[in-house]
Amino acid sequence: MRKFKNLVLIAIITLGFTAANAQQKIGHISTDKLLSIMPETKAMNAELEKLSKTYETELKAEQAKLQAKLKKYDEEAKTQTDEVNQQRGVEVQQDQQKLYQSSQAARDDLSKKRNEKLKPILDKAKKAIDEVAKEQGYTYVLEASTLIVANGTDLLPAVKAKLGLK
Repeated sequence: MRKFKNLVLIAIITLGFTAANAQQKIGHISTDKLLSIMPETKAMNAELEKLSKTYETELKAEQAKLQAKLKKYDEEAKTQTDEVNQQRGVEVQQDQQKLYQSSQAARDDLSKKRNEKLKPILDKAKKAIDEVAKEQGYTYVLEASTLIVANGTDLLPAVKAKLGLK
């Protein structure tokens, strides 16, 4: 009799876990695709591209100045003293270092601006995903790009509709 009670208890617990697991809904979404169609992302990319070209133009102008200075110093090297040539060599190295630092600063600034502008876009996308998941009763929403098999529900169309995207 005691074994029977234990078997019944185990069966009830097992059925309870099975029922609880069956109620969980799992969906997936490609956040990369979602972000790529959001107008905010397109505007951010256009703005960053414009800024990048501005930096590139400035850096190319500085590089051209440095090349011209280097060419001039090379041409005049034979007519200058060793001391002047050494001083000019140090000056050119300093200019090269400044150019490298400017290039690094431009990259850092672009990265910083991208992160600043991307955060509200990511927050908006996450909020829309959360809202759709709650509305449709999803317990978990997984990133589609990391799944090997994604036969579940793709939430991208619902999230696009929520954001008013086509």
